Amino acid sequence: MKHRTTSRRILARPATALAMLAVLPFTTLTAAEQTKKVKVYILAGQSNMVGIGQVTGGDSRWGKEFTDTVLSMYEGSPDAATDYDKLKPLKTLPLAEIGGVNPEPFPKEGVAVLRGQLSMPATGVYEFRPGYGASEENIMIVDGTEVYRKEPGGKAVQTAVKLEAGKKVPFKVTYLNQQGSALGWYSRKDIPGTLKSVVGYDGKFKYLANDKGEFVPRDDVWYTGVVTATANKWLDIGCGASATSIGPELGFGHMVGNHLDEPVLILKASQGNRSLGWDFLPPGSENFEATDAEGITWVHAGYKQSPDRWKKGTEPKPIEWYAGKQYDDCFNAAKEVLAKFDEKYPQWKGRGYEIAGFGWWQGHKDGGEQGKDPAGVHAQRYEQNLAHLIKTLRKEFNAPNAPFVVATCGFNGGEGWEPGSSADTIFNAQMNISDPAKHPEFKGNVKSVDTRPFYRKPEVSPRNQSFHYHGNAETYMLVGEAMGKAMVELDK
Repeated sequence: MKHRTTSRRILARPATALAMLAVLPFTTLTAAEQTKKVKVYILAGQSNMVGIGQVTGGDSRWGKEFTDTVLSMYEGSPDAATDYDKLKPLKTLPLAEIGGVNPEPFPKEGVAVLRGQLSMPATGVYEFRPGYGASEENIMIVDGTEVYRKEPGGKAVQTAVKLEAGKKVPFKVTYLNQQGSALGWYSRKDIPGTLKSVVGYDGKFKYLANDKGEFVPRDDVWYTGVVTATANKWLDIGCGASATSIGPELGFGHMVGNHLDEPVLILKASQGNRSLGWDFLPPGSENFEATDAEGITWVHAGYKQSPDRWKKGTEPKPIEWYAGKQYDDCFNAAKEVLAKFDEKYPQWKGRGYEIAGFGWWQGHKDGGEQGKDPAGVHAQRYEQNLAHLIKTLRKEFNAPNAPFVVATCGFNGGEGWEPGSSADTIFNAQMNISDPAKHPEFKGNVKSVDTRPFYRKPEVSPRNQSFHYHGNAETYMLVGEAMGKAMVELDK
């Protein structure tokens, strides 16, 4: 396959177009190319496939960062051109605190100017949004820099400013109407590990943004999510668990989109907190017996059986779930999308589609505490179940030769994993699946991706949540890119 760059894609990505042209041949779609089938990639797994990579850090309400605050009231009507520092106030009102959820409103007569000291909790680049509703009409200055201005009838203009942790700097807010209040928000723009920070400040994955730093969608890769992460749009941010999160689909989609002449549909069917040995257990899986450390023999459920296990020789009492229900929910939903392909994707009506590959990122739920607990039954059978999953998905989607990429669990970068632990056992199973000596039937059509090098520590991430890779967007991008590159290699 060749890489193509269409004029339409260049218009969508002005920041990267010239760089792409410097290394890639420019071609346009021929009539034959316009009739090629759409390439469909089905991605599945648990919560990290759903996508917890953080795009931004979110807003924080004003509060204890602001000290020594004094409200000064001036005579007359608000005027954006007036320098109130040169005027004598009618009165001054020291404020014990500002911010919160419902602060006292300012006096309605005269012009309100709020002054004080500001000390941020961490060194970083910050934006400020003072006021709420009508009180958003104001001008804010921090340490001599105008960081916010919204004049009556105009649009808000924000300027980010870098502030040092713990250093007090002066601030001033001049309200341009009589609706002032001490409500306000700030957001840190360079929170380590968020996508905006990784792209805008670290200079990575620049192909995601234009020359203004705005994220832009691809116009040749469409994303549809079922069950969770249910965005339905051209590939962009917001295809993860929320509108401000990403999963591996973003990096994956760019890699396969760059590789193919045909348009691409990424169809993601995923759900968090699900195991392969129970929730995603594929059709055709039979029950089996296993004896625990106390000498009790249990029958573990096969596909469609319930509950997950019962003592041998007893009659099981079903629960409101069964082995393989998540498999059914996810992949039946994917089949429904494909059954109405022309209706759901009118831009490709009449072209048809083919399943071009599968991606799988899962494994946490099949183990106990990461790296510590001895491997349980689900961990021990993970390799067997994964092999069956690959074969079953290929059969059910009528794609016997479709490439299959498996991303491993990579929590903590592998540090602290004890040999024989659940994490170690599941990781080895995921790597073994593409070893032709162990699975010759998968030689050249299944590839494993070791995600351990993509782990980032909590101090360089948006949150401290190890089982979601601390929400680090760089991790999710690198996993997606690696899965996409593996898929391209299998396609070649």
